[in-house]
Amino acid sequence: MTERSVASELDISARLDRIPVATRSHRVWAALLCAVFLFELADLNTFAYVAPALREHWGATVGDIGLVTSAAFLGMFVGALIGGRIADNYGRRWALIGSAFAYSLFSLLSALSPNMAVLGVLRVLTGVGLEALTVVGLIYIAEMFPARIRGRHQSLILGIGLIGIPMMSWFARLVVPAGPQSWRWVFVLGGAGILAAFAMIRTLPESVRWLEERGRRARAEELVAGLEREARERTGAELPPVGPAPRPEQPGRLGELFFGRYRSRTLVLSAAWVFGILGFYGFNAWVPTLLAERGYDVKQSLTYAAILSIGAVPGALLAWPVIDRWERKYAMLGIDVALGALVLVYGFVANLPVILASGLLVTLLLQMHTAFIYTYTPEVFPTRLRGVGTGFTNGLGRLAGTGGGALVAVLFQNWGYGSVFVYVAACMLAVGVLVAVFGVRTTGRPLASITADAG
Repeated sequence: MTERSVASELDISARLDRIPVATRSHRVWAALLCAVFLFELADLNTFAYVAPALREHWGATVGDIGLVTSAAFLGMFVGALIGGRIADNYGRRWALIGSAFAYSLFSLLSALSPNMAVLGVLRVLTGVGLEALTVVGLIYIAEMFPARIRGRHQSLILGIGLIGIPMMSWFARLVVPAGPQSWRWVFVLGGAGILAAFAMIRTLPESVRWLEERGRRARAEELVAGLEREARERTGAELPPVGPAPRPEQPGRLGELFFGRYRSRTLVLSAAWVFGILGFYGFNAWVPTLLAERGYDVKQSLTYAAILSIGAVPGALLAWPVIDRWERKYAMLGIDVALGALVLVYGFVANLPVILASGLLVTLLLQMHTAFIYTYTPEVFPTRLRGVGTGFTNGLGRLAGTGGGALVAVLFQNWGYGSVFVYVAACMLAVGVLVAVFGVRTTGRPLASITADAG
């Protein structure tokens, strides 16, 4: 890419970032992304909710559950890498649509599984589509929403999408205990994301930053001009002047993620995602199974897990008033310190009301943390490498998750219930410290400015 084309990308970015409000188009895109994340997040937790029934009706052991959970993370790792690379090479739009079709199809096929082996394979393939969608969705929001509101919309879209978790949890609570085959309907609901995939074909445009980086300036100009026109109509005033662009630079080569100017960012985010995934799923993916092991029956464990899931939506939405106001890397530290303390309360206090209250708060803060890390990750990489950079760091966390399920099983079997929560608390605290100490500032800054500061 020439210096002139890089400069024109900065012009497109600056024009997009100066838009002070969410336009009509932004609201339509946000609604569509809310829908696709709703089904994606509902599907993401399906296996955790059917696991107690599989133990009862198929004789699955804790080790079996851990193996399938780990295998699903292997699929997510592959999906993060593939999704990010496809998004960089072929565009954000088609990567989103294809990944939504993929996870929906394999979730529907999961409902037909005859045994744990087949179900495990299908959950791996479902994980590929799920994580590809997540990675590309984060990139799309970062690139298509102005700098001053992209964090808020990330938290809003995540928050609405998270309705899928209690939706699926309560659905599982109603249908799973109904009979030995009723758990299959959980996967059928998880496959409903195919409806959102069809809607995206008609409604979602390509990212203007990706279009510009690929030399398709006419289409990028058309999209940005339309957004500017809508913003003028909504505000009834002229837009602010285009801010000064950072010094134009040649875009980074792929090797720079690992050996060059973006290496430190890749290392910090990779470690943050590894610890974050281990902590997040060390808690969420095991809540129903560990409650059952603590003496509660399947019906009780699913009921309590459903109650805890209620905290997911307000957790992400609570990020809205602060995510674009306070520096993200320091806010994450505060969230993760509080998380660590509450996880220990949940694991070591035997009183049921305290378990439910602390568990509800843990779920809330885990999703608030997710809104921050989802916003933060794609901000630190240049447009040309945003897909592969976001996909690699996110995917490395998912790869760590393949061992996380087995590790939780080992901790539980050898050191008991409480050891799992010491492990979860330590993981979440590690994320906060890593990002706060070694991460870069991103809040309210143009993406081009964050990129230009690398090295």
